Amino acid sequence: MNRLARFAGFGADDKQGIDRDEAGLDKPTDWAVGHPVEQMTAEELREPIIAALRQVHDPEIPVNIYDLGLIYTIDIADNGNVDIDMTLTAPACPVAGMMPVMVKDAVQKVEGVGEINVELVWDPPWSQANMSEEALLTLGMM
Repeated sequence: MNRLARFAGFGADDKQGIDRDEAGLDKPTDWAVGHPVEQMTAEELREPIIAALRQVHDPEIPVNIYDLGLIYTIDIADNGNVDIDMTLTAPACPVAGMMPVMVKDAVQKVEGVGEINVELVWDPPWSQANMSEEALLTLGMM
């Protein structure tokens, strides 16, 4: 075992015959050092999630889906699970099947996020009024 692995405590419980469940090592702690692992609150996760959503673009429009107003709700549970309601610019959008997967993949990259559920909704219907000022400027609509 190399020095870094020993320092991090890898294999320490195996050598000493410690049962991780009995020792309470299944809790979210840094068991090698004994310091609690910091967990982000739901509100602390909101901005990184929005930043991740701003990396997803509709292939037909050069604006990210968040500023287009395609994201209706972002519900973040205390355990880090995220429920997202989103829509598309039109029901017949050619990327309708791909877009929720792209959203889920982007949000999964945010540290501290648990399970992600992306729901495609059509009510209320999307309109240009949902777009941010930045999106309107980018598309020359303002």
